[in-house]
Amino acid sequence: MTLPKLALTATLGLGLAATLTALPASAATSDHSPVQRTSTAAGYTASGEERADTDAFIKAVMKSALAKKAKAHDKSAAVTVTYDASAAPTFADQISRSAEIWNSSVSNVTLQEGSGADFTYREGNDPNGSYANTDGHGKGYIFLDYAQNEEYDSTRVAAHETGHVLGLPDHYEGPCSELMSGGGPGPSCTNSQPDQNEISKVNELWANGLAALNKKLAAQH
Repeated sequence: MTLPKLALTATLGLGLAATLTALPASAATSDHSPVQRTSTAAGYTASGEERADTDAFIKAVMKSALAKKAKAHDKSAAVTVTYDASAAPTFADQISRSAEIWNSSVSNVTLQEGSGADFTYREGNDPNGSYANTDGHGKGYIFLDYAQNEEYDSTRVAAHETGHVLGLPDHYEGPCSELMSGGGPGPSCTNSQPDQNEISKVNELWANGLAALNKKLAAQH
């Protein structure tokens, strides 16, 4: 499926190779040529300019989460990012488990299901496979592809895509112990836990966001 250029500012997928030609950041960032993919339905998709796309996603979600925190005059030590999984009932357990995994791993951001969601989960069939995207205005979503989740460990897929929301880029060449290596290690990899480097990076990113918010709130008083 070709995604409209103007509909997205970022699309992040899971891939088997990190050497695909990068696409413009404003375009849909997936490639489906048969040379690069062995299964258009179940194989992982490689994204384009992943670092820029990931930055766009986390900035949009962080902006939304921090704005709500500021409005509530919430001075707690973590940012709460809310999600809505109602449009992905097939993967309710995997999404819940993904949130538990991240919440037990990081300290500066908490994932919580609730209203006024910062991002949502969706499900269906898409030749892009599973991916995360944002419209650049704080309202992103994670799409979970049926066929891909039959071939690869579904909790790993959900946790990996949620890792993009928290600010992590793909690192396909990494080992199975790296959650963000995605499909690189192959379908036999079932690890759904981030490693220590990934945990530290997420904590650092959200600590910076908290520091900026607290500085802004202090200036208002």
